[in-house]
Amino acid sequence: MEPFEARDQFAFDYRMHEGSAMRVSHHFAGHTGMPVAIQTWVIAPGGFEGFHRHDGEGALQEFYQVLEGQARMRMGARTYDLGPGDSVIVDAGVDHDLRNTGGTDLRVLTIWGPPGAADFSAFGSHQLAQQVRGAHSK
Repeated sequence: MEPFEARDQFAFDYRMHEGSAMRVSHHFAGHTGMPVAIQTWVIAPGGFEGFHRHDGEGALQEFYQVLEGQARMRMGARTYDLGPGDSVIVDAGVDHDLRNTGGTDLRVLTIWGPPGAADFSAFGSHQLAQQVRGAHSK
């Protein structure tokens, strides 16, 4: 498999969780060698993913990062307004929905897979990230 994909090269129209139609790029079609799916979604103004949850045998944890546009994410009883660079992580079993609240297309990076842990403590960037987060929690 070619290790390069151009933006939207393999995009297709898809409707998730009874939401509106969106444009999806499933990067490398799941052949990354990592136990996650990496996707970019393009959602038109007013479009939405559909309120849903992933639990039981199909439990998934999901990461969303807004690349372009404005969004609103409902997660359980909480709501977050998101803009470019903002990220959320949704634990398995939590009801959630992503909605385009802006006047232009919403482009979102999503990464999802089964819950689990990995040890990144040997990496300097991870060590510094932990220090920065610790300093912000004081």
